[in-house]
Amino acid sequence: MRESEPEQGCLQSGMTGELRTGIRSFWDGKGPGVKRNGVMALLLNSLGTEKKPDQEKQSVMASLNRRIIRCQACRLSVTRSHALTGEGSLHARMLFVALSPGAKEDTEGRMFIGPSGKILNALFNAAGVARSTVYMTNLIKCMLPKNRRPKMDEIGTCSPFLTEEISIVRPGVIVPLGYYATRAVFHQYEVDAPAARTDYASCYGQLVFSKNQKIFPLPHPSSLIYRPDYMPATRKKYQKLRVLSADCKWYPVCPMKYYYENGWLEKKWIALYCQGDWENCVRYEMEDKGDYHPDWMLPDGRLNEYLRKRSASKDLSTG
Repeated sequence: MRESEPEQGCLQSGMTGELRTGIRSFWDGKGPGVKRNGVMALLLNSLGTEKKPDQEKQSVMASLNRRIIRCQACRLSVTRSHALTGEGSLHARMLFVALSPGAKEDTEGRMFIGPSGKILNALFNAAGVARSTVYMTNLIKCMLPKNRRPKMDEIGTCSPFLTEEISIVRPGVIVPLGYYATRAVFHQYEVDAPAARTDYASCYGQLVFSKNQKIFPLPHPSSLIYRPDYMPATRKKYQKLRVLSADCKWYPVCPMKYYYENGWLEKKWIALYCQGDWENCVRYEMEDKGDYHPDWMLPDGRLNEYLRKRSASKDLSTG
């Protein structure tokens, strides 16, 4: 989109030309644009979901963690050294769910510090994701003896803890690692899941949206201990975390935002593209290249007749 060509590209969302230019300048790093503080306030306000105040979040999470530490609801409390609580930012955009603590984690009472943790750190570094910006927890809070498979009643006993953690952090994206975590999260959010365990591999690296929640399953880093030849494919899947860690830079001025806020577009388009995998958005690619695309073109490249009629009935350039 160019300021001299209002009929082309990402239209406008009822913003003035000066403000659109300011936002574009801000993202392109070419200067503060117009009234930068006002633009930043607009961007922050447009992101939407309100978070719990810091002190309240910390207090609620601390109370939950005390219950986790004291839990003796199943047989695993007898064999564990520590019941592991989650760790990381309570304002994280991404919440990671592993299966259970390993031996080193059980001994020291911290998340991902064993062999799997080293691999996870390497994958984070390759993706440009700081571990301090995410929240990490386990589906089962206690170590499974001899690395055995979890029992259904153990998953059932611990699952309410995970539900509470998610409700406190309120992440934009839940990232389950491996089969058991993915199956549990899919079940909680009523995602159509594969019938066979072996088919879950096809879910890894695929962003889904269900019950108002984005979910991005990934292979557990421990799989690379046994199959290091999987590293290139796994690294590529983890690279998508960089994209999911921020909204599309064009979202504040994208007509998809305007259509959604006016009730003309389903939220899934915003969740899966504008605030999700925007790198896979056709609109994003064309906008970056400066190629013309009509405002009623969906993120997957299809033209939507309903949105075309809405655009014709209202001049988006003037709001």
